[in-house]
Amino acid sequence: MAEPADYPPFQLGKPRFEQTSFYGRFRHFLDIIDPRTLFVTESRLKEAVQLLEDYKHGTLPPGVTNKELWAAQKIKQAIIHPDTNETIFMPFRMSGYIPFGTPIVVGLLLPNQTLASTVFWQWLNQSHNACVNYANRNATKPSPTSKFIQGYLGAVISAVSIAVGLNVLVQRANKFTPATRLLIQRFVPFPAVASANICNVVLMRHTELEEGIDVLDSNGNIVGSSRIAAKHALLETALTRVVLPMPILVLPPIIMSILEKTSLLRSRPRMILPVQSLVCLAAFGLALPLAISLFPQMSEIETARLEPEIAMATASKTVVYNKGL
Repeated sequence: MAEPADYPPFQLGKPRFEQTSFYGRFRHFLDIIDPRTLFVTESRLKEAVQLLEDYKHGTLPPGVTNKELWAAQKIKQAIIHPDTNETIFMPFRMSGYIPFGTPIVVGLLLPNQTLASTVFWQWLNQSHNACVNYANRNATKPSPTSKFIQGYLGAVISAVSIAVGLNVLVQRANKFTPATRLLIQRFVPFPAVASANICNVVLMRHTELEEGIDVLDSNGNIVGSSRIAAKHALLETALTRVVLPMPILVLPPIIMSILEKTSLLRSRPRMILPVQSLVCLAAFGLALPLAISLFPQMSEIETARLEPEIAMATASKTVVYNKGL
C-alpha cells in the first residue's frame, strides 16, 4: 500500500516539509507548535526515542512506515532538547507557547488597566518569553547565565517603561473622549512588547555583531565567521519578533471593539472575557507559525556581499547561516 504524499522518505534530523518555500516552513512550524504533543505519555516518548535509535543503527523492525518515523521524530523534537537531551518543562516548550501564553495575552489586553496591573502583565509576559527562550536555547556552546539575565532585565524594563509611559500620555490627553481613550489604551501593549522583543534580541546576541557567526558552504563546511551575516541574522530575527505580536495584540482589540457593540455582548457583559479569550487564542494560533515562517532557519546570502576573506575562502557563490529564532 502506497504511503500518503505528505510523508516523504524519512530523513533523521531533517524537516518533513520543504524549507525553501513559505508554505513549507509554515507547515513545518505548525508541526513544531502542535499542542497535542503536550499530552504524550512517558511510555510513548520512550517508544518514539527507541524507534529513532533503531533507525539510526539500522535495526528497524519490519513494517515500520515513514509516517511512524516522522511522528516519532515530531514527538522527540517537541519534548527533548536537541543539545542537552533533557526533557523541556511543559510550559516552556514551543508546543506549549500558545496554550500557556494565551492567558497572558488576555491579561495584557484587559481594559481599564491600573499602573500595577500594567506592570504585572508586562513583567509576566517577558518572564514567560525569557523562560521559553532559555529552555529552547542553542546549548552547543556554553553561554553565561548573565547574558540571559541581561536580556531579560532589558526586555522587562523597556516593556514596562513604554507601556506605563504610553498609558500616562493617553490618560493626560484631554482631546480624547473616554471611549476613544479606552480604545487607544487597548493598543498600548503592542509597541511595548515589540520594543521589548527587539531589546531582548540585541542584548542577548550583541556579541555576534562583534565576533560574527559561522557561514557554511553547500556541503555544510564552515567557511568562516562573518559580522555582515550576523547583522542580517539579527535584523531577520528582530523583524520576526516585531511581526509576531502584531496580530496577537492588534487584531483582538479591533475585533472586540466591534463585538462589544453587538446586542449579544451588551446584554451579557459576563461573556466579554470568554469571547476575548477565544479571539486571543485564534489570533495567537495564527500569528505564531506565520511570523516564524517569514525567513528560513538557514538563510542564504551571496558571498560577494560578505567580507573579502569569506569570498576568497570558498568557490561557492552563496553561503548559508543559522539566523536563530
